[in-house]
Amino acid sequence: MESVLVICRDKDAVRAIISAFPPGCRVDQVSGPSRAPGMLKKNAYEFVFIDIDILQAAYPDLSIEDAITGFRKGFDSLEIIVLSTKSQIRQMVKAVKFGAGDYLTYPVEPEEVSLVVNSLRESMRLKSELAYLREHPFLAEAYDLVYSRNPAMTSVFQNIRMVAPTRTPILLVGETGVGKGVLARLIHRQSHRKTAQFISVHCGAIPETLVENELFGHEKGAFTGAGRRKLGKFEIANDGTIFLDEVGTITPLVQIKLLQVLQDGTFSRLGGEEELKTAARVIAATNADLKRMSQEGQFRKDLYYRLNVFPIEIPPLRKRIEDIPFFVEMFLKKLNRLYAKEIQGVHPLVLDALMKYNWPGNIRELENLIERAYIVECTTLLTPESFSVELVEDRGAQSSVNSGASLAEGRRRSVAAFEKQYLMELLTRHKGRVGSSAADAGISTRQLNKLMLKYGIRKEAFK
Repeated sequence: MESVLVICRDKDAVRAIISAFPPGCRVDQVSGPSRAPGMLKKNAYEFVFIDIDILQAAYPDLSIEDAITGFRKGFDSLEIIVLSTKSQIRQMVKAVKFGAGDYLTYPVEPEEVSLVVNSLRESMRLKSELAYLREHPFLAEAYDLVYSRNPAMTSVFQNIRMVAPTRTPILLVGETGVGKGVLARLIHRQSHRKTAQFISVHCGAIPETLVENELFGHEKGAFTGAGRRKLGKFEIANDGTIFLDEVGTITPLVQIKLLQVLQDGTFSRLGGEEELKTAARVIAATNADLKRMSQEGQFRKDLYYRLNVFPIEIPPLRKRIEDIPFFVEMFLKKLNRLYAKEIQGVHPLVLDALMKYNWPGNIRELENLIERAYIVECTTLLTPESFSVELVEDRGAQSSVNSGASLAEGRRRSVAAFEKQYLMELLTRHKGRVGSSAADAGISTRQLNKLMLKYGIRKEAFK
């Protein structure tokens, strides 16, 4: 169970905090800071609630940020929740900025305590998972994909974490190019089979007559040209994972044999009578509507139900555009490692165009587009001239003058276009840092935030 330390003199607040935790949870309470260091060393507390006045009294010669730093020194995993009155909002914001996890204002309500604690628990879990990923030899592309600001993708990763350690078959559903193969590898790497084989079979890329042979193998003499025995992919995968991409393309005969493997783990090679067994975990992927295909008789219903035990739907790139800046940065880093160039980012007009594009080819199309631009680019920034005609035309459309508008309207549009481009270049240069961007522009952070809100610019897109 969790352990909690409350450093507070307000008895109502202490009661509210205690009631927010389940029975059996250890909640210690002190009214002053003198005993806190000894208790922190003696007990492994997950959360500490501390009154901001008590904190500052303990470090009278320090600012709030230095007081927070001093208090948590040596306890990096500790989550601190600051307690204060509403009139001390500025101090609370500073405390959070310099190390506190969150804050609560008096009077403290149990529901608010639960909300804050649950949020911090989720944050702690994500940090632990990222640390685990960094310490383990995951494929680079799989590690890169576990980052997302998109809620739907966050749900996808949560589902992957839950199902990866099991033996349950998984069906990855999504358009071509969304990363189904990468996610399949990620599932394998997070499973107990990670040291065993991961075998990938693109069913749609193999001629129909050869899919059965590819999956299940053949005996010597099974057909003309079969000069020796060949092991199938299920036999090779054995205790590992087999990934069947575009599973909706397999023939009815192969569907029957695949159903048998899913039901009892047995199969036979072509031309053979021996019953073989496999413990391979099946991950299938499709960009087709298998449910509709099964209803129309194009795909076996019983096989569909076997594959669809744990479906995971992957959203297309056009529905997760907030991740585009991250993917662009990831692809540039990859290309910089491969080639003797040092391209550090993209021009704001390019990023703006990428965010507005529909992406029918999804992440794969974005990667290909960035690679083509990378090859022809001669500067340290990907410019519109290195991209497709469509992006260049969009750029020209943005810079054209509408002579049909009044002079005042034309001037207003030109100023707006300049301000937006200026802000995007400014934030690109400062990697989304509002404070340094505002200082460089000679305006206050409040003015910069108002301009960003006016033009729909988010700092996260430039980090």
